[in-house]
Formats: sequence, C-alpha cells, structure tokens
Amino acid sequence: MWRRVYLLLVLVRLWFALSPSYLHPDENFQGPEVIAGQIFSYPVRHTWEFTSDHPIRSVFPLWPVYGLPMLLLRWLWIGNGQAGEMPPIAVFWTLRVLMFVISFVLEDWAIHELIHSPRHRRVAVLLVASSYVTWTYQTHTFSNSIETLVVAWSMVLIQRIVEGPQRSLLSCTILGIVAVFVADPSFRPLSLAVMLLSGLATALVAITIDTAFYTPGPLSWGDVLFRPVITPLNNLGYNMSPANLAEHGLHPWYQHLLANLPLLLGPATLLLIRPHLSLRLYSAVSGLVVLSIFRHQEARFLIPTVPLILSSVKLPHGRTAKRAFIAAWLIFNAFFAILMGIYHQGGIIPAQVFMSAQPDATQAVWWKTYTPPIWLLNGKNEVLETRDVMGLEGEKLMDLLGSLATCDEPADRRNKEYLKEKSGTYLIAPTSAEWLDPYLPNKGLTGLRFREVWRTQTHLNLDDLDFAEDGVWKTLSRVVGRRGLAVWRVTKSCP
Repeated sequence: MWRRVYLLLVLVRLWFALSPSYLHPDENFQGPEVIAGQIFSYPVRHTWEFTSDHPIRSVFPLWPVYGLPMLLLRWLWIGNGQAGEMPPIAVFWTLRVLMFVISFVLEDWAIHELIHSPRHRRVAVLLVASSYVTWTYQTHTFSNSIETLVVAWSMVLIQRIVEGPQRSLLSCTILGIVAVFVADPSFRPLSLAVMLLSGLATALVAITIDTAFYTPGPLSWGDVLFRPVITPLNNLGYNMSPANLAEHGLHPWYQHLLANLPLLLGPATLLLIRPHLSLRLYSAVSGLVVLSIFRHQEARFLIPTVPLILSSVKLPHGRTAKRAFIAAWLIFNAFFAILMGIYHQGGIIPAQVFMSAQPDATQAVWWKTYTPPIWLLNGKNEVLETRDVMGLEGEKLMDLLGSLATCDEPADRRNKEYLKEKSGTYLIAPTSAEWLDPYLPNKGLTGLRFREVWRTQTHLNLDDLDFAEDGVWKTLSRVVGRRGLAVWRVTKSCP
C-alpha cells in the first residue's frame, strides 16, 4: 500500500515540476541564466553577486548541475541538423525535469541509506515525498535545492565511513569532493587524509574555474596564484556585514526558528517535541543555529534541513491523534503546494515566452512582478529592452509609459496589424493592480491607450498584499479574486 502512495506522490512531484510557478528570482539569476550565457548565445543579465568587485557566487557548482545538461542539449540540437540556437524554453523545462529526477533519485535514496529501520524508513520517505517543499522548491533550480542533496549525501557518506571500513576510502574521496570542509572525530587518520586531499583538489579546481570566469581576458597562472577569486570567503565577508544585509532586509535572530521553520514543516513542527535523536537531527539543529546568526533570514535557506528533520520525527501515538496529524499534514501541504507551486508569480514565465514571439516589441515594462528572466527571450533581447519597475509609483509609471509609448496608428486598432510595425511598447502587470483600472478603458484622443494582448489567471502577486491600508478581506478579494497577469500594448495619440 505505501509503495502505491509513494508512486502517486512521485507523480505529484513531477506535475509540480512542470508547473510554471516562479518562487524567487534567484532560481534563474543565480543558476541557469549565468550558465546559459556561457553555452548559448542568449543575452543574459548578471546580478550584483556576479558583477561586484568581490563576487560572492561561485560558478563551479553550476557547471555540473546546469552546464552539462545544457551542453548535452546543444550537442543534440546541432547533431540533429537544427539551425540557430535551441529555444530557451526547451532548456528551461529540461532543467525542471532534471531537478525532479535528481530530487526523486538522490534525495529519496539518501533517506533510504540513512535510516535502517524499515518501519521508520517508510514513514520518513512518505513524509519527505508528501512535503510541498519537495514538490516545489526541490524541483526548481535553486542553489538551496542542490545544497539539500549535498547535505543529505554528506550525511550518507559520513555514515558509510563510520560504519563500513571496506568502503571508507572511496566514501572519503567523494565526501571531500561534495563537502570540502566536513570532518568527524571518528574518522581514521588514513580516511581523514584522503578526504582532505580530495577536498583540497576540488577547492583548487573550483578556485581556478571561478578565477577564469571573473578575470577579463585570457587566464594565466599568475591570476590563479596571485589574484585568485575565492567566492566563499567573499560571501562570508559580505554576510558578516550588517550594512550589507540591511539592503536585503534584517530579521530578528528567531525568524528561522519561530516563523520560517513552521512555514516549511507545518504540523510536523509539533512532532519535534519527541523526535528520533540522530546525527540527522543534530545536523539540522546545528545548521539552524548557524543560519540564525545572520540577520537576513529567508525560509528557503532552511530547505536543506527539511528532509533531515522529517526523517527524524515520530508520528503521534494513538489512532485518533495519528489520523488528525495526517489530515492536517495533507491539508497544509496541498494548500501551500497549490499556492507556491502553481499560482505564485505563475504568469511570468509564460508571459516572457509570449513577449519573445512579438515581432514589434522593443520596450517591455514589468510592474509589480518579480524580475523576469531575460534569457527566455530567445535572442529577442537584441531589440527588446526589459525594464523592471516593480516598486515604481503609479504616477511615475504613467510618465515612463508616456515617454516610451509609440504613436497610435489606425491600423493599431484592427486585428493584429500592429505586429507589422517596427516598434512597440508593452506593459506587463498583475490584473490585481487596481491603480490601472481608470486608464485601461481609455478610447479618447488624448492620453495613453492600453490594448490587452495576452492574459493568464494562473498568477498570484503576494507582494501586493496591503492589509494595513485596505484590510484583510478587501486585500484578499483583490489579490485572489482578481488574480492574473496581463500584457497590454501601450500607445498614445501623436499630432
């Protein structure tokens, strides 16, 4: 019975992997967009983490995770005699399927390896497989999702080293590659030496690759020896500064413990009162403590702790308590899976694909949405300028559109004749933005005109919640009742 339930949960995980929700801009800008610009000719946008004088993001782990699949896709595309570059949306969905596969294989396999008791293992596997974190975050291209697998398999390798002398050296070598600075006092001297040597070799390769990426011009041995780019040190230095973290938002030290962890675990948080004591739980707690030291705390930072904690809890005793927990667990995860896995900023990816197919588009203004990934424009970037004005005031938005809008020719109001024009300005905004309502019906001779050309209802803008100003019911009625994302072509009357 439990195997059939597990198979159903795997299919649910795949379904959410193929849903176009957009959880956070980092799932593109800290991974696929960086590597896509190296392998394909897609114009990309590098964020400040990669362009500062002391870059804090390493490109080394991005190559095996995203680079190799992209290289394989490019090889298959060229091998089949296809002209031009591969459509980026095909790369996007391939990476989503890849994240599903490595989550399904490596994460679930790690749980099987870490737990010896068959009964406890079944409970742990089902809890992890039914978590909305597994369905959504783990199937998106987050660095935190990759860290989850690295942490889980570091635990597996440590367990193998301690329990299996015959596999110790191989496990130490792999452990040194995936977790350079992991150590355990129970390691034998030879095992520790092998792990340190493999870790040192991996660190040198990573530093060389990062130095080559961030050094303009050809790379020399002098750059590697005397001017190396060591991104983990830069990252640590950046995050130790409260002034730097203040730019991203400061949180109290208990944010992870009292808010973010319950947001990820839901009713399973209550089961931590009487857990299975294990190295997995100790690792999760120590990670929580270390991450709580830093003042900027987002829930996704705790994703690596989720499978470790869920594999360390005990279900309630008694049939009634157990059924109550299972019901609460299913409702909690179904709600957040639909919210985060389907609707959360879910229109951005389809809208960007739509924009890539508009021959007249030269200006795209994105308002009240997350930053769109421009690598999905399929080369349209060469003529289309994407402007992200997420928090711009309404009056200033209209001024900007007024300066960018093209003249409203009579052909613009007939079918799709406007697509034959050489330039066009588009506004992409949530349909819940009531501020636009008075301007949209304008058919007069003055002012801006908005022609709706695309719309989806699979979009929720949770960053537009204003409970203090509008109250709870009115805010939810607007954001949920008027959910959606629309694209308008903006024109104006000209003499």
